[in-house]
This record gives sequence, structure tokens and C-alpha cells, in this order.
Amino acid sequence: MLIETKLKQRPDIGTAHLFDVNSKKTYAAYVQKTTAYITNFLDQDHFYSGIEPKALRAKKTLLSANPEETLTIDEALQEIKELYLDHTISFQHPTYVAHLNCPVVLPALLGDLIASAVNTAVETWDQSTAATLIEEEVIRWISDLFHFPASSDGVFTSGGTQSNFMALLMARDHYAYTHYGLNIKQHGWSDVVSKFRIFCSEKAHFSIKKNAALLGMGYDAVIPITTDTHMKMDPHALALSIEREKQKGNIPIAVVATIGTTDFGSFDPLEPIATIAKESKIWLHADGAYGGCYVLTETHTKQLKGIEHADSITIDFHKTLFQPVCSSAFIAKEKENFKYISHYADYLNPLESRNEEQPNLIEKSIQTTRRFDALKLWFTLKMTGVKTIAYFLETVHHLAVALYHSIKDDPCFEMAHQPELSTLVFRYKAMGITANSMHDTINMYIKNTLFKSGQASVASTKLDGSVYLKFTLLNPKTTLDDLMHIIGMMKQKGQEYSTNN
Repeated sequence: MLIETKLKQRPDIGTAHLFDVNSKKTYAAYVQKTTAYITNFLDQDHFYSGIEPKALRAKKTLLSANPEETLTIDEALQEIKELYLDHTISFQHPTYVAHLNCPVVLPALLGDLIASAVNTAVETWDQSTAATLIEEEVIRWISDLFHFPASSDGVFTSGGTQSNFMALLMARDHYAYTHYGLNIKQHGWSDVVSKFRIFCSEKAHFSIKKNAALLGMGYDAVIPITTDTHMKMDPHALALSIEREKQKGNIPIAVVATIGTTDFGSFDPLEPIATIAKESKIWLHADGAYGGCYVLTETHTKQLKGIEHADSITIDFHKTLFQPVCSSAFIAKEKENFKYISHYADYLNPLESRNEEQPNLIEKSIQTTRRFDALKLWFTLKMTGVKTIAYFLETVHHLAVALYHSIKDDPCFEMAHQPELSTLVFRYKAMGITANSMHDTINMYIKNTLFKSGQASVASTKLDGSVYLKFTLLNPKTTLDDLMHIIGMMKQKGQEYSTNN
């Protein structure tokens, strides 16, 4: 009786915020108001306000003085404008050329809006229905582009790190089961696994080592292979390294070929690496988080030749297919290998209820609850089209090459490489200075002062221990004039430091 009384007495205040048939008009009004603030954010002059972290932390709107206090939509939007929108990073701004953050296409935003509102969870058929079929079709589309067989399959992930984790887990467990009859998923670790070795370029993504550690294999299980002058894995060095590890009593199980390194955009030579992997009877994973989407283009057909020999592929749509994060995928050539990841829970996807006509995507994912991230890519493919996307990708590649030729003979700069994708790594060279440590200091000064002023954002990295700066070009609307404007500011800051010090 007491419970019934409490239920009858509950206040209705706040329930209007629930998204349902009764809040349709409120939802539409909220979206309209929010859209106005977002479009105003696009009008900012700089990629960043330049506010100091201390000043940002001191803003009184960061935490409400009274947690019980509620705001109107207008008050909340004004606070988030002052705290976040006025001071966040504008990836679409022409002076932002730092990291792998692409501008997004409008159709993808529509897909994200629908996915967030409907809030579909795609782990099981009874939560997802048609969303499951859409994700499967998008996976089939990208698998076909890589010339993978009908027996292949894949799943959307949170990003390249998760996709690479799944690849290493699958490679390890498959090798253990195939060669030693070990079921690691069921019985756990075995001493022989401590001898397993994975090979990748010395320029490969850090997630290879990180994931090896998370899998219990350790950093030392990853053997870095030297690269040539074009920052590509040396196949001859790979073959020698595999043989060397065998002589040590270790067991090669996999090689990771990087399809577009994070710093240099270099493509490891797939065909000779695939030949070595096949001869050594080890897993070949292609980490195409950055360069994988270039399978759509004509410019990089040669670099991607041999991708069909991979056992698995990572591809990030939120890096080079103009999608909001998260939008990534992991693809395995043989879908039966997802057995190393699958698990069956009585309350969610019981094994006895498995039905090919009503698939549960959780069987292919290390995540349980998962957003309908395939929808934004579906909208992009339907509305923007593959040819337009390919044009965007080719545009930023040609832009990187044009920038290289524009500054390669400038005595103020030293080039690290000629772009193969859409990044350019180089550094400022102050006249009359020979000490690398001083060049390192000046280049970090250029990077940091440009960022703090909100004038431009460039990235930094290291090559042979020395600091270099990096342009990552992902915006097809960026022009060579935009980039040369940043180059001019870099020269100014470099000369400024040299003069003052």
C-alpha cells in the first residue's frame, strides 16, 4: 500500500525531458536551439581561443554551485557555449592540421542524430533488427572493396586500437589452437604462448605494443622491423628477423603491415610481406586505420595491391571517411575465426537460440552494448556517394604533395620524407645553428606558441631522436594558400625565437 501511495505521489516534473511521443515538440525545439549554437561555433575566426588551462578550470560554470539546481534549455546552452563551444578545437578550421581528426559530412551527422535519438543497441537481434542488417551490408561493402571472399565478416568497433586488439587476439588464439591444440579462451595461459612473437614496422602504431601487453604477452612479444628511406617496412629485414626469433626458440605467429603510418602515411609493401607470412605460416594483419579508406581511390591502387592476402584488416572511417567518432571496423577473412571472441550468455544470446536469420552481432564484438555507428556511414554512402568521397581523399593527398614541392627547397625547412598519403613531416632549421637540441627547442616553441595563440595547430613527432613538426591534411576544402599561411607563421615564430634567444 505504501509503495502504491508513493507511486501516485511522485512528481511529474522532469518527465517532460524523456524522449517519447509526448515530447516531440519539445525535442524539435531543443534541436533547433542547439543547432543555432553549433552553427555559431562554425563562425569562429580561430581554430582555438587560446585560453589558458588555469583560466578554463576557473570558470564558474564548470561545476554548478548547487547540484540540485536545474537550468532551462537556453541557460544550459549558454553555459556550454561559454565553457566548451567557445574554447574547443575546431577540426574543420583551415589552420588545424595537427592530428587525424577529419571534418565530417552532413549526411553522417544526420545518421548520428537518428542513432542517438532512437538509441538502438546493436548487440542482439531483438534490440536491433534492421540495424543489424544495415551494419552487415556496410561491412560487406567494405569487405568486397578489399576483395575478401564471401566467407569473410566484420564488425564495427570504437577505433583502430580496438580493431588491432581483436586482430592480435584472433591471431594468437588461432595459432595456439591450430598448432598446439590450446584453447586459450577456455583454459587460459600456457607457457608456450610466452614464446609467441608478432612482427611490425618500427613506424607501426603504438597500439600493437599496447595490445600485446593487454593480451598478457608483453611489449617484448612485438619485434620492430627496420624501415627503408620511405618509412616502409623492409621485407628482407622481416624475413631475417623471423628466422632470428626461431633460432632463439621463439615462435613467430603474426605480422602487422601498416597501411598508412600515423606519422608518415607510408604503406608497407603488402605483396612481399604477404609472401613471407604465407611461407612462415603466420597471420597477416593489415592496419589500415589511416590509409585503408584509400581503397576507394585510383591514386593508391598500387600501394594497396596485395591487401586481399591479409587475414584481417583494420579500417577507421572516422579518420579518412569524414565520419564523426566513433566509426571503425575490424574485418576477418574467415568469419569462423570470430569464435575466438564470441561468448554466449543465457540472458542475452543463448547458444541454443542461435539463428542465422536473426544474427546477434555481439558474437563478433568484444563490446556488449554498442551504438548503431554504421548508420552515419550508410547515410554518407547514400547521399555523398563513393566517387565524391574518393575525390576528397585524392584532393588531400595531392595537397600534401603540392605543399612538399612548395617548401622542399626552402632553406628554412628540412623535409623528412615525400608524402605518400596526406601527411608531411618536416622541421624548421634556424640559420647558423647546428645543434639538434636547439632545433628541437625552436620547433617545439613554434608548435606551442602557435597553439596557445589560437593561430594554428600543428603536430610534433620524433625522427631518429630529433623533434619534427607534422601537417596532417584531411580537409578537402583546405587550400595551398591556407597551408602557406601557416608556413609563414612558422617562419615568423622561428625567427622570433632566434632573435630573442
